[in-house]
Amino acid sequence: MAESALPTLEDVARLAGVSTATVSRCLNAPERVASATRERVENAVDTLGYAPNFGARALVMRRTGIVGAVIPTLASAIFSRGIQAFQHELDRAGWTLVLASSDSNRETEARQIRALIARGVDGLFLVGAERDEAVYRFLMQRKTPFVIGWTTDVPADQACVGFDNAGAMEAMTTRALSLGHRRFAVISAPLAQNDRARGRVAGVRAAIARAGLDPDTLAIEEVPYELGAAGDAVDRLLAAEAAPTVVMCGNDVQAAGAIRRAQQRGLRVPEDLSITGFDNLEHAQLVDPAITTVDVPHVQMGTRAAQALVEALRGDEQPARVTLPVSLVMRGSLGPAPA
Repeated sequence: MAESALPTLEDVARLAGVSTATVSRCLNAPERVASATRERVENAVDTLGYAPNFGARALVMRRTGIVGAVIPTLASAIFSRGIQAFQHELDRAGWTLVLASSDSNRETEARQIRALIARGVDGLFLVGAERDEAVYRFLMQRKTPFVIGWTTDVPADQACVGFDNAGAMEAMTTRALSLGHRRFAVISAPLAQNDRARGRVAGVRAAIARAGLDPDTLAIEEVPYELGAAGDAVDRLLAAEAAPTVVMCGNDVQAAGAIRRAQQRGLRVPEDLSITGFDNLEHAQLVDPAITTVDVPHVQMGTRAAQALVEALRGDEQPARVTLPVSLVMRGSLGPAPA
């Protein structure tokens, strides 16, 4: 190989003592190659500084080996564990992830989906089912496989890996009812473009209605995923004539902000005001008191979503539909209703 020339697939094969087909398999489907052979190829790749020509491969295979994911926000840890597991499983199967954030805006997400497909992604991982029908038509027209995460409330012909948002929050509300709470409030992400948030509010309504309470009296504050915004929501809720004894938060970030503001106001949590979260993020255990929350299997969800998308990319025509169990994690922020 000339000193100035870029290394080729043939150069890697020659140095590793294997065929070019074996090198290609190592790069595109490493799980199909024996570990000893894969190690020789990887060493040759490192020695030569070889990088595949993905443009040429895409022309031949009509596939880029790249998968896109669009998540609502990068500003908090809510989606990080699921996306990390998704990327890890994709990498194991030979695909590369490109990540985008929509800032929880439907129009922004639609633009990003079109841009990712225009740049050749083979498939997509999307959060929730709330988007314009025109986006779904576009995905179908382009024959782009996609998997929806964080919910299972999707049409039967769509692949999804998620959990029952309404059922999870209904279970948490039922636990609060068993502790004597009768005045409920919710701090939620904005509901208009967020089907997961609407499901969680619906779960609270269902539980209090079943207990004989009027769901129309449920106070709801819609705020961003921010500690300060959740704190301001607590101020507004406590200013009401019939202030809540328990605040159900749509995620742990909001719950942490609510606890901090309640304590700044001189309230004891949970003796004066109970607060619950959702997601079981790591910081939920660092707040004092630790947050009672819903444990979402983020890692399992990301892994299973990647597996479902890879199966679709390899020609499986049956859309995967996976409902993962969630559980309540009882900690210190939820207690009996004040006397």
